[in-house]
Amino acid sequence: MEFSLSELNGVLGDIKNIGDGKKDFLNFKNISIDSRTLLKNDLFIAIEGKNFDGHIFLPEVLKKGVKSVVIKKGMQKLLPSNLPYWIVNDTLEAFQKLTLLKRKKLNIPMVAITGSVGKTTTKEMIGEVLKKLGRIKLSHANFNNEIGVGLTILATEIEDKVLVLEMGMRGLGQIENLSKYSEPDIAVITNIGTAHIGLLGSKKNITYAKCEISKFLNPKGVVIIPANDSFLEETLKKYWKGRVIKVELLNIENQRKSFNKDDNLRGFYNPINKTIVIEEKNFEISSEGFHNASNFLFAYAVAEELGINFASFNKFNFASLEGRNKILKSVKTTIYDESYNASPESVKACIKNLLEKPGNRFFIFGSMQELGKESEKYHKEIFKLIHNSEIEKCVFICDKKNEKYYSNYLKDKNKFLVLNNIKDVPKEINKSTKKGDSILIKGSRCWQLEKIIELIN
Repeated sequence: MEFSLSELNGVLGDIKNIGDGKKDFLNFKNISIDSRTLLKNDLFIAIEGKNFDGHIFLPEVLKKGVKSVVIKKGMQKLLPSNLPYWIVNDTLEAFQKLTLLKRKKLNIPMVAITGSVGKTTTKEMIGEVLKKLGRIKLSHANFNNEIGVGLTILATEIEDKVLVLEMGMRGLGQIENLSKYSEPDIAVITNIGTAHIGLLGSKKNITYAKCEISKFLNPKGVVIIPANDSFLEETLKKYWKGRVIKVELLNIENQRKSFNKDDNLRGFYNPINKTIVIEEKNFEISSEGFHNASNFLFAYAVAEELGINFASFNKFNFASLEGRNKILKSVKTTIYDESYNASPESVKACIKNLLEKPGNRFFIFGSMQELGKESEKYHKEIFKLIHNSEIEKCVFICDKKNEKYYSNYLKDKNKFLVLNNIKDVPKEINKSTKKGDSILIKGSRCWQLEKIIELIN
């Protein structure tokens, strides 16, 4: 898919330093911000961020024989006298505008996903379920910020049938910006939790931030949200006047219960065989736990919107991502690797899943970050849950300076062991466990708990 000179001028303003003889040659195959992977027929944008400046790499870019670049005002001195270029006030904004141009040229459905927890898992589930439509483009890894979302859009090809984007945030206005430059057709808000509450200050602000995903949604599109969150529903109405689908997952025992007539899309989960009944259709999924079944319900709702017809019985085997929903067998134990990150809601969900496992249960728990003044409160809730559960022992990892805040909640030395360095964890857990035991590993990203997994036997 090419970008023509007239299309680019329409977005960036008129190109500078161009003679009439060059105009016919200025079509570009792709938009690039990376000098390492740049091809000579690409248009390079010198993005300037907090920790990097693409203008530094212009000499390397020019060696590759590019036809033109996008630069910030004042950087013309770095270019040869005969090179055409665009000047913009903000190269990151220019990059985002060009990703929107690409998004409009693609003319395919776009699904955008946000939420406090479950974004990535839901994204992967949606991608797998939508394969019935053909090739699906998903956000790679954690490409969920203003650059990652743009790169995903730019990497999408005309063969792709649907684009599925994950949208993250660390402050108000960020998801609105991502929505502005991607114009989704379907928006999914998986939940409103307490992740990043230290940055946004309150659950109320988190709700407002997540609802921003609908600000530039296709007016004929739909927002899919969890049922029974009245504040989310009321907040969303301030942003979005279109269709809303509310999904609700219940235990299988509720299937025959009569409900008040409403528009909720309900699923009924059986944890014994990991099956979900939705609208009289049966689904078997490989992912364990009520929280993952709930994530699948969002995937089902998206698939229905895009016209997928399911059989009476359906089976999905979802690939496990690193640090998420990963089950590993060691010499004597089963390890449930949820090490990628942690929030109060996701920790509670994983504990619930652990308590359904056989043998003695152990929990390696790295302290949760970005909770601000609420940190002690939310950790206390987790400790209380562990104390009243059948978990044999919790190895809690926190900074030495923070240990004093939690000491009152960790007095039961048989139940809790506090460590300040992850290097000490394998030795302690190995001497406590025996064959057949189950170990849950979960903590905030800063702890990098995945590094100790191979040392647990």
